[in-house]
Amino acid sequence: MKEKLNEVKELRIGFKGDSMQTKVNQTVLELVKGDITELEMDAIVNAANSHLKMGGGVAGAIRRKGGNSIQDECDRIGHCPVGSAVITRGGNLKAKGVIHAVGPVWGEGKEDEKLRSAVLSVLNLARERKIETVALPAISAGIFGFPMKRCAGIMLSTAIEWSKGNAYLDKVVFCLYDDNAFNTFKEELNRLKKVIE
Repeated sequence: MKEKLNEVKELRIGFKGDSMQTKVNQTVLELVKGDITELEMDAIVNAANSHLKMGGGVAGAIRRKGGNSIQDECDRIGHCPVGSAVITRGGNLKAKGVIHAVGPVWGEGKEDEKLRSAVLSVLNLARERKIETVALPAISAGIFGFPMKRCAGIMLSTAIEWSKGNAYLDKVVFCLYDDNAFNTFKEELNRLKKVIE
């Protein structure tokens, strides 16, 4: 993994309050602390379950602010396998669309691989749909029980690796709801920076 990360051609870090930015090739990766439903992005990511039922957590917040039309679209889609992603319109959200990514439940087996696949599915779907800015929460780190530090390392390293060979996305934001998640992702990004240097 160290060899792969050393291939990143350009990495710059800047701090602005509760945010942190990194540039990999043409894509800005940014950590922010806040409410993902308030971000003005082309798309935000819902940490979904495979039945695409928007109950609590990030999904519930998206449904409450975006309206029932998002759940209606999810119902028409019906199912999304673990490690995959689908897209719906953004309803009443500031974001134009919602990418529903299904991460693993901790303990189901091959969790790291499945989380990596979910992140890649989001990024690839964004590229296919010509989405230029996308925001992700800490997928699987809530009710699904994925350890936050492990989640941060996998999500960030996957986004860095993907961004090296895909210059299409302008910005990938990791929107973390609380201090613990934000600080954990910040520590992991700093660790990755040291590996790269």
